[in-house]
Amino acid sequence: MGRKPFIVVVLAALVVTTAASAAHSARRADTVVSSTTTELMPGVTYTREVELTAAGPVVLDIVTAPKPDGTVYSLAPVLSNGTLVHTAKLTRMEQGLYPHATTVGLDGDYFDAGGEPNSILMRRGLLDSQPKTGRTSAGFSTDGTLQAAQVAFSGTWQATAGQRQLALNSRRGHFTLFTRAYGHSTPLEPDTVAEAVFSSFPPTAVGEDIVGTVSQMTSVGGTPIPPGGAVLVARGTDNATKLQTEAGVGQQVTVHLTLTPDWSGLASAIGGGPVLVKDGKAVFVNGETFRPGFLQSRMARGAVGQLADGRILLVTVEAAAPAYSVGISTYSLALELVKLGAVTAVGLGSGPQAGMAFNGSLLTRPASGTEQSISDALVLSYTGVYASPVAPVLSPNGDGAGDTETLTYRLVRPATVTATLHGPNGAIVPIESGGPEAVGVHTFVWDGTLASVPQPEAAWTFSVTATDDRAIETTAERTFSLDKTLGSLTVFSNSSGGETARFVLSRQADVVVRVLRPNGYAVATFHLPHLAPGPHRVPWKGTTAGKYVMRVDATSTIGTSSLVAPFVLK
Repeated sequence: MGRKPFIVVVLAALVVTTAASAAHSARRADTVVSSTTTELMPGVTYTREVELTAAGPVVLDIVTAPKPDGTVYSLAPVLSNGTLVHTAKLTRMEQGLYPHATTVGLDGDYFDAGGEPNSILMRRGLLDSQPKTGRTSAGFSTDGTLQAAQVAFSGTWQATAGQRQLALNSRRGHFTLFTRAYGHSTPLEPDTVAEAVFSSFPPTAVGEDIVGTVSQMTSVGGTPIPPGGAVLVARGTDNATKLQTEAGVGQQVTVHLTLTPDWSGLASAIGGGPVLVKDGKAVFVNGETFRPGFLQSRMARGAVGQLADGRILLVTVEAAAPAYSVGISTYSLALELVKLGAVTAVGLGSGPQAGMAFNGSLLTRPASGTEQSISDALVLSYTGVYASPVAPVLSPNGDGAGDTETLTYRLVRPATVTATLHGPNGAIVPIESGGPEAVGVHTFVWDGTLASVPQPEAAWTFSVTATDDRAIETTAERTFSLDKTLGSLTVFSNSSGGETARFVLSRQADVVVRVLRPNGYAVATFHLPHLAPGPHRVPWKGTTAGKYVMRVDATSTIGTSSLVAPFVLK
C-alpha cells in the first residue's frame, strides 16, 4: 500500500450520440440500444449502431455521404493490386489511395478462388469484367446516381469473316479477350490452342467499335499481355483454326462490347447482388442465382444505397461473434436500408470478407477474427481539405493532461489555405492567412492563448478553408472546448486500505467519479452534484486486487471535461 500517487496521463474522449439524418432518427427506437455518430470528413458521417433482435445483437456500420459529383467526392470501385486475378485487404487498398484522397470504403463483389470478381467491374467508363447473368449489379452515372439492374453482356470480334462471340477477361466461352486489367499474362488453360496478340489495343469502351491489329500469333497460353495491348484467346481446335485463319498477323480485328440495359454512359459499375431496395421499398429475393439459403442466412453483409436527395449510404452489418453481432439476412438488411431512407440499394459482398475501413484502418470487427483479402472494393474518395479529429477538451491548467491542443489538416492537392480558430463572442485566433501550401500534413499546437493572453473558456472551432489547383474551395472544421474546470487527477492509497481520487475544480461542477475495470465495466460510481471550486477527494474501498481505471467527469457551465487515471489495487 505504500506506492506513490498515480498521476493521470490521458484526457478521456467524449462520445457524442446523434442522429445520422432525419430518416435515421425516425427508425424504431425500441430496438436501438446504442448509436454513436462521428464525422469522418467534411459532409461524411459514420454511425455505429447496435440493435437488439430476437436472434441477438446486430451491429450496423453506416456511412452517409454527399452525392458523388466526381470532383470533390467520388464513388468508384477499386481493384486489388490493379488486376482481376489478385486479392488484397481493404485497408491495404485504401492505404494505396491515401496520397491522393481521404477514403472510406467497403467490400465489393463476390469472387472466386483465383481472385476474379464474379460479375461486372467498370472503372472510369471502361469495362474490365463482364456481368454475371441473373445477379443485380450497381452502376453509377457521372452525376452520382445509383442504378440497379440485372445486366446482360454480349461481346463479339470480327476480322475477315463474320462476327464471333467472345468473353471479356473470363475463362468461359470459345473466345476471350484478355486485357491488362486481367493481369500480366493470359491464364494457362489446357484447351487454349491459339492466341492473337495485340501490342496496342484501344480501351474497352462499351458500345463502340474497338479496332486493333494482330502483332503476333502464339499457341502456348500464359502469354504476356502487352501494356496498352490485349490478347484474343481461342479454345478448342476448331476455334483455334478460325482465329488463325481470320485474324493472322497484320490483320485488323474489330471488337464490340454491349451491355443491356445500356450502361455505356456510366462512370463505373460493380457486381454484387441482390437488389435490396427498389423505389423506396424492400425487395424480398428468393434467388438471383445465389445458392439456396445464402440470402436468408445470418452473416456479415455489405450494401450501397442512395437517399431521395442523392446522398449515398454505405452499410456493413458485422458478424464477429454471437454475443457481439449475429449478422443479418438480405431481406432484413433491405428493411434496415428502407428505415435509413434508401430509395435504391444493392447488396455487396457477404461473409467473412465483408468489412468497412476509413483511411486504411478498419471500422468493423472482422467476422473471422482477422481481416480477409478481397477482389475489389467500393470506395468513396474525398479530395478536399481534411482536418484530423481533435481532443474534445483543451485544459491548459498545467497538470500535464490536455494542456495543449494539436490541430492538423491535410492537403492532397496544392492549395491556398486560411486556417482560423473561432471562439466565443467573436474571438479569433489566426493560424494560416491565405498563403499557398504544399501537399501533405500541416500541424499546429495551441495552448489556449493569443500573444500570451489566455483566451475565454467555451466552445471553439478549428476551421480550415482551402482553394486547390482546380479552383475548388473546400472547408473542414473540428470543434472542441477550452475548459479549465477539471485538473490534477491523481489516485493514491488511503489509510483504510482503499484508493482515493484527488482532483481540483476551478469552478462549481456536477461531478461523477467511476471506478472501472479495464474493459469499461463500472465497479463503483459516485455522483457528486454542485461541488464547489477547490481540491476534492473521493475515497473508494476496493476489495479485489487487480487493474482499474479511475474516471472523473465534471459538468459545468462550460461543458463536460473528463480525466482518467489507471491504477493497481494490491
